[in-house]
Amino acid sequence: MNILEKIKNNALTHPRFEAMRSDKESINYHDLDKYSDYLAAYIEDTCGNNKSPIVVYGHKSVYMLICMLACVKSGRAYCPVDTSVPDSRTQSILNQMESPLALATEKLNCHFQRIVELNEIKEVIESQTKAISSDKWVNGEDVFYIIFTSGSTGMPKGVQITANCLNNYLDWSINLGTKKEDKIGKRFLNQAPFSFDLSVMDLYTCLACRGTLWSLSKGVQSDYKLLMQSLQESNAAVWVSTPSFAEICLLEKSFGEQLMPHLETFLFCGETLTNSTVSKLQKRFPNAKIINTYGPTETTVAVTEVHVTTQLNDTKSPLPVGHAKPGTFIEIRRENGEPAEEGERGEIIILGNTVSIGYYNNPENTKNKFFIKEIANKKVRGYRTGDEGYLEGDMLYYCGRIDLQIKLHGYRIEVEDIENNILKLNSITRAAVVPNTRNGKISSLTAYVVYKEKVEDAFATSLSLKEQLKEIIPEYMIPKKFVFLDQLPMNGNGKIDRKLLGGIAQ
Repeated sequence: MNILEKIKNNALTHPRFEAMRSDKESINYHDLDKYSDYLAAYIEDTCGNNKSPIVVYGHKSVYMLICMLACVKSGRAYCPVDTSVPDSRTQSILNQMESPLALATEKLNCHFQRIVELNEIKEVIESQTKAISSDKWVNGEDVFYIIFTSGSTGMPKGVQITANCLNNYLDWSINLGTKKEDKIGKRFLNQAPFSFDLSVMDLYTCLACRGTLWSLSKGVQSDYKLLMQSLQESNAAVWVSTPSFAEICLLEKSFGEQLMPHLETFLFCGETLTNSTVSKLQKRFPNAKIINTYGPTETTVAVTEVHVTTQLNDTKSPLPVGHAKPGTFIEIRRENGEPAEEGERGEIIILGNTVSIGYYNNPENTKNKFFIKEIANKKVRGYRTGDEGYLEGDMLYYCGRIDLQIKLHGYRIEVEDIENNILKLNSITRAAVVPNTRNGKISSLTAYVVYKEKVEDAFATSLSLKEQLKEIIPEYMIPKKFVFLDQLPMNGNGKIDRKLLGGIAQ
């Protein structure tokens, strides 16, 4: 599949069909294609021979989408940056770019040689008469987009995803949950900002299926009343989000099949999907499929999938993350690099046709994480994920980040292992465990949990939880302290904000 050709074809065959709606903004396929063509021609004229990536700054607006498509139509990768990204981090990303311009659909409080703001973008679109030729488009192993992820040094790393990677991913994602034919013309829910690769799952899968992207802004997501109203109005058939976002929605009693009667598929990625979340969703949406997926940004959103049936949810805890998609190979390796036995835990290694070519202008980190391996007389890119997991047959199980493994009192402990066991307690709906340090060493663990009922006596409830945990995990893994919250804080990507939890007063 060529996603740019697909969008243009949609514009020709269904020009007035709505491609995206965000708050009160809307754009059809004809205008999306035409406006991005015009802006692409302007970028080409302005940048000339400079093919460096272009930062596109904003928050889920139709103009942000126009800008992203314009970049790749001009032959340049785009780098999306959401308004929720701190200015200092945005400035760091801009500093790494060598492009003569950045496109800003919202006010950008950073320094850069040339920032094209929204008013100017609109003027270009309205005054331009020349469209870009398709022979200028990003294609093949050209970089399509760059998404920045956290770096261990504190400097963000730009993951480069090629047109081939994206198109190979879409060949698979259009059939996730339901067949492509069943998604044609349907509405897709967009929860994640465009600077988080989870958004690729809804955005480009939607455009490939000639659907309508229903984008939830930060303002809507932060207001329960507006959120439920928007979900009801969306008539969404495909839901794409982190499990944490679904849990927040589940706090509202009206969130269910009556609110969203057209919902056919839940697609989850970005975090661990728990049995508890699945049980609640199956009760509220008995006719919707729940699909669990897994994959880091470096391998183009997701590379595995499994349909979580009631039977699977009742018999497997934690849940598997699924089978590898076509064109992808999963290996589990021990610390010494040797292959692990079936069922043995080790680092998850992903090889295949959606693995990134590496980090932007960062050869050292690229060399450490990416490699080439020959499979069936063909050279295939591979990526060392830093995630721990194991295989049962061809079914992958994710056990957590290796860098979230800690040593406490001489014991090696996986933080996410503790969290999964806490969630087995009937009284807990959400949990996150954070290590506490003293004099540079980990001294204890604190569990931040969402309790089903109002906690009258925190001390007595904590004692009760510890006693229950003694039945399922070793005593050295039991958190020293429990902090009860109404809900766990989330970062801009919709994941649990562990850094913020660590800053909550003990």
